[in-house]
Amino acid sequence: MSKYHVKKNDNVVVNTGEWKNREAKVLAILPKKDRVVLEITGLTDDDRAKLGKRSIKKSQANPNGGMVERSVSVHVSNVNKKSE
Repeated sequence: MSKYHVKKNDNVVVNTGEWKNREAKVLAILPKKDRVVLEITGLTDDDRAKLGKRSIKKSQANPNGGMVERSVSVHVSNVNKKSE
């Protein structure tokens, strides 16, 4: 298992890719894929449309099922801890 420079709930800045220079919060780390799931702050409606939605099955947590927004996932090397 690798050790990463970020951990859950850290504030980070994305340094490359489609979400470059965006501030985000780490929601989860996916060690098998070396990726982090981010919650990007300050998304506009156009940015939300880029992310898209996905469908979920009915469950106790979501009795009607339906559509939910996707999260941003980027490689762990493409984020830096935000200096405070």
